[in-house]
Parts: sequence; C-alpha cells; structure tokens
Amino acid sequence: MRWFGFGFNSFAQICVPDKSDKEESGSAVGQEKVCVPVDLVNHRGRSKIRASWSRRASLFLDEDSCVRLAGFCASISSNESFSPVTVNTSGCQDAAISETHLTLALPGRIESWDLQSKDKAPSWSMEMTQSQNSDVNLPLVPGGYISSKPPIFRSLSSHLQAKSLALGGEHAVLLTAAGAVYTWGQGSHGQLGHGGLISEEEPRTVEALWGMTMRSVAAGGWHSICVGDGGDLYVWGWNESGQLGLPSRGLRKASQQKGDQQAGERCGSFSTCPDEELHEEVFISIQAFPALVDVSPSCEISTVSCGSRHTAAVTTTGYLYTWGWGEYGQLGHQTTSSLDEPQCVEFFRNENLHVVDVVCGSWNTFTAAVKKEVLGLENVPELPPVSTGSELWTTC
Repeated sequence: MRWFGFGFNSFAQICVPDKSDKEESGSAVGQEKVCVPVDLVNHRGRSKIRASWSRRASLFLDEDSCVRLAGFCASISSNESFSPVTVNTSGCQDAAISETHLTLALPGRIESWDLQSKDKAPSWSMEMTQSQNSDVNLPLVPGGYISSKPPIFRSLSSHLQAKSLALGGEHAVLLTAAGAVYTWGQGSHGQLGHGGLISEEEPRTVEALWGMTMRSVAAGGWHSICVGDGGDLYVWGWNESGQLGLPSRGLRKASQQKGDQQAGERCGSFSTCPDEELHEEVFISIQAFPALVDVSPSCEISTVSCGSRHTAAVTTTGYLYTWGWGEYGQLGHQTTSSLDEPQCVEFFRNENLHVVDVVCGSWNTFTAAVKKEVLGLENVPELPPVSTGSELWTTC
C-alpha cells in the first residue's frame, strides 16, 4: 500500500523540498501548494495517517507500531531544538493529532501530549483493561472521547453505544452501534443537521436520518457527512466553497465571470455577444437538513473524509472523488480551482491505482492506494460519463 499527499504544504507536512529548492527559497519549509498527488515514499506496508492543519502523524503498524510526525515542530523522537516533547510510541495502536495535542492509544493506556509544552509527561492519561484496549477507535475512548482542545477528555453516556466519532471545527458527529447519527456543538452553519442554526450542548439524534442505518461519519470545519449502509452519501452544513457537492452561488458566479471575460475577448472589446438564455438555478449556502448527493451513478461510497472546506470520498471500485475548496491543490485535480460537484481524481486512474482510503487535513488530502494488478482488478470497467447539473443532488 502506498500513501500520497496533496494540498497545503507550508510546513512540509506532505513533502520536504530538496537542497536546491531550500537554497533558492531561503526557507526550510516546503512549497506552499502541492497540486499533484505526491508519493510519500517512506510509507509502505500497513500504516495510517492522521492530519491537522500544520502536522501529519504517521502510524506504522509493521514497525513496532511507531508514530512519526511531519510538519510544524515535526520531531517527537529526536533532540532537535524545535522538538517540544519526546514520546515513546512503541506499540501504538491508534493516534490522533491536532494543533495542540498528540493522543496515542498504547497497550493498556491512553496518553495525550501537549505539543506546545516541554513537559516530559503526558498532559492527560488513562489506564485501560485488556478488553477496553481492543476497542479503542480514537477519538473515542472508554467512557468518552478526546477533544482537540482542553479539556482533553469529554464524557459520553454509555447509553449512546458509540461506534465512531468525528470532530469538526466546533461540532461533533457520533455514530452509534445501531447506525444512528447524533450531533452536538456549534450549529451556526447548519452543521448539526437538525434543520436550524441553533447550537446543542448535548448529543441529539439527526431525525432526518432516523430509520436509516449509517456506517460511517465525517466532519469538516462547518459541514458534516455520513455514509449509509448501502453506500449512499448524505451531507449537511455550510456550502460556501461547494464542500457539500451542492450548487454554490459563489463558485458559479466566479465561473460565470471568467466565462464572460473569455467571451468578451472572443467578441472584441467594442462588440457584444448574443444574449444567452438564462436558467434559474437553486443555490445552497447552508443545508440545515441532510441531503443525498449522488457522487458516482454506478458506484457506492466506501469511505469519506472532510477537510476544513473540502470533501473526499472513495468508491467501492477504488476511485477517489473530491470537491469543495481547492485553493492549495487539496482536490488533486492539478489546479487550485474549487468545485461544487464531485469530480474523479484522474491521477490515480491514470496510474492504474485502486484507492483504498482517504484522510483529509484541514487544507490537504492524503490517500492510500494499491496497484490494481495486486488486487486482481486489471479489468475494472472505466468510469461512465460524468453527469452535470442539479440532478446530482436531492434534498431529504
């Protein structure tokens, strides 16, 4: 399995420039934007990636389950002057990274380290029994979950029977063992999915999804996503950058202005082009209820991840689709354009790679893939023609 990264790279959390690049720029950090997926050559075998805005945590399951950091204050196991802490990560089973804390699921315990402190001890820790240790799925921990900011530990009622949890900028999305979805936190952009913009202090079920079994959840800065048991994708929250895959007025307006400018150049500075028929279109700024988005007409969704204002989804046939804010190349389409419709990342298709996982940082994206021949998938059918227009989405 190989990991690739693209998007925001100012802290070299994706790739480090070679010596000549450093000398030319006079800086020790990486290029700011990586628009083409870059092979993380030191990632082979079984591994996981967790990402925040300025950091990447890599968990190598074949190397005594050790964790390595890349990006701002990257080294947690060296004596370099910028290293805030030194942590023994041997045997680590899962990890979570934020701008302030690194949390590790170690044999028999959970530890959370303050990356802005030089203390030689974790800022929070919890012992676990053997049975509890086998069920850790960070940020969930026995009795609660790990927050991205203090207080680190937040309790959860055992009645929720939490299976997984996704943390957004200021909200949380929880999936129960029965496949129900609960949300709480800030609701100012409709990210809670309750139909309004009101915040919730306690977990509240997303009633629009009641009766439908969900299998995974994800949360961005101000939007939320979940995948149904049948591979359907449901979205809600803020759509300012097209991160929901619904028509965005801001993106369409920018595209229209660019088109008008090009048309003006073709028609001449002192002439006018024939008026085109105007079509009314419904634009979505905030989607306060879950909406169903048809990412690929012929494929189900296997996994999904959210950045601050972009979304990435992997289909069961191994294709990666991305949409939303693309200013730093985090959509992987070799441009910095934003999109309000899911679009297949052609790089992996052209390289004959089958995508198996995706993890979004705030402004970047990391993807795991394998060669199709390794999986015996050389004859996977090509993608059908991409549909366009409002038929891509419906509102529940």
